[in-house]
Amino acid sequence: MKASAVRGHLDGLLLSVLESGPLHGYAVITAVQERSNGVLELRKGTIYPALNKLERLGLLRSVWESEGERRRRCYELTDAGRRSLATERSVWHEFTTAIGAVLEPAPQPGQAT
Repeated sequence: MKASAVRGHLDGLLLSVLESGPLHGYAVITAVQERSNGVLELRKGTIYPALNKLERLGLLRSVWESEGERRRRCYELTDAGRRSLATERSVWHEFTTAIGAVLEPAPQPGQAT
């Protein structure tokens, strides 16, 4: 799927995969890919700036963790992030309902199908 299709929805996707608990950046990428059955493939150059922006906005917090000699940054939702995710879901539902009504209109009474 084209990257432009994700534009405008990336924040919601990231917040959603972090809802179940902290993940490091690569695990976030993997979670989005798995949840979308491989349709959405996010690049590191897209995801890390977005995670940093969400952290600056107070929607995420991060901590550095060490695993052996590797250090990686793990991100988790804040309370504000959970509220923002709820808003993102509501907006998404309204958007998909409206687009669906235009692309696949219900048959009108008396109209041939």
